[in-house]
Amino acid sequence: MVKEKQIKIKEAEITNNCPVCFNQELMLTFYQKHKYTAFYQKTTDVVTNEIKCKKCSSVIYPVDWTTDIERVYEYYNKLVQPDKTSIRFTTLFFVLLLILLAAIAGGIYVYLEGII
Repeated sequence: MVKEKQIKIKEAEITNNCPVCFNQELMLTFYQKHKYTAFYQKTTDVVTNEIKCKKCSSVIYPVDWTTDIERVYEYYNKLVQPDKTSIRFTTLFFVLLLILLAAIAGGIYVYLEGII
């Protein structure tokens, strides 16, 4: 089963007005998606974001953004440097690979020696 996790890669406090409560304490957060299985861990290139008000805890969606929020978002979006896309294999993968290779080598040895 694949587990997906959003890892925080950048967080910035912005001083734009919240469209809901008009407070000037917003938090802009960028996340990168990571996938975990028993055999590998994969870093994807999918980057998502969220703007949240610190006072009223409401999420500000792009429909409600003002032009000031859009400008600040574009600025921080350029600054975000996500991790490179990669795959890391787990120990379980390598153990199963070694067992498979040993079984194939044993089968070839038995076949060539004519033991069976």
